[in-house]
Amino acid sequence: MSEILSAIGLMSGTSLDGIDIAQVLTDGEGHVERGPSMEVAYDPAFRRRLQQGLEDAKAIKVRTERPGELTALERDLTLRHAAAVGKFRQAYPNVKADVIGFHGQTVLHRPKQALTVQVGDGLSLAKETGVPVVYDMRANDMVHGGEGAPLVPVYHAALASGLPRADFPVVFVNIGGISNLTYIGRDGEIVAFDSGPGNTLIDQWVEVEAGIPFDQGGAIASEGHVLASLAARYLDHPFFTDAKRQSLDRNDFRPPESGEAGLHDGARTLAHVTAAAILKSARHLPQRPKHYVICGGGRLNRTIMNDLARMAAEEGARVSTADDLGFNGSSMEAEAWAYLAVRSLKGLALTHPGTTGVRMPVTGGVLAKP
Repeated sequence: MSEILSAIGLMSGTSLDGIDIAQVLTDGEGHVERGPSMEVAYDPAFRRRLQQGLEDAKAIKVRTERPGELTALERDLTLRHAAAVGKFRQAYPNVKADVIGFHGQTVLHRPKQALTVQVGDGLSLAKETGVPVVYDMRANDMVHGGEGAPLVPVYHAALASGLPRADFPVVFVNIGGISNLTYIGRDGEIVAFDSGPGNTLIDQWVEVEAGIPFDQGGAIASEGHVLASLAARYLDHPFFTDAKRQSLDRNDFRPPESGEAGLHDGARTLAHVTAAAILKSARHLPQRPKHYVICGGGRLNRTIMNDLARMAAEEGARVSTADDLGFNGSSMEAEAWAYLAVRSLKGLALTHPGTTGVRMPVTGGVLAKP
């Protein structure tokens, strides 16, 4: 039996809302024991700094460049992650950590240029926490012709191994800032790709129009109507019909301009786009899914979930949240980063041709020791 390690995963996603932390006991293969998890929110001022960092990052041509305030942002983001690990270990003193999987914050992702940039200093985090850190897990995939995303599918496949065979083909859908899906076939085949806008457009819309960071529970959207012409503008994007699946940067789809819609109708339309984009992208899968398992913050938006359930039912599929099946829909990406860190330590593949378009299965990540 392969050695089982205890790993802590850290995820700061495209919604820029905070740090998800989770512990997993795993051999990096089929053995997965999910441990505790927690969320540490970013304060509004730091969120604004992250948003400015996304603007500064547009000037990057070489992935080691840190224009504007990115150097200071990288330092402070790393220190916040170290503090979050401290809070987690204080809350769960029995949790042992053999390794930390550190995602950092994606500030630029341009797969066509083989350029992906996550700010976060793995060596500094290792020194601050006293735990070995595996970081920069996307870059090696791009070196070998991959898109650098998504990386979570191998973890989804490990979780899917415990589901009833009647559920297959099953698709795990992560609705974060950008949505992505992982298809697991009856024979274990894995296919994964970004499926379109997730929460980012809705978050940006309500922040500008209402001064709040997100539409909690889909409450704002529930009071609006879908504007067909606005929805079509998103859903007619060539991304959905292109035979080659591509990973997305949060800037690939932009929110409506002020005045194009009222607050409620804009939120309702964007929620519809999020759901419809998942089903539209799923047409590129090898077979029609029987079961969609939804994780990420978008599963808490009832308007998105109602649309998704209705549209999936029209295609003969059902929709569950990860929590319905005993998983944790909020911490799944952080768990995945813990799992990937162990795979990296063991030299196991993080990505496959069917997930990122990489030429061959490849491992990845950089190990920093304290």
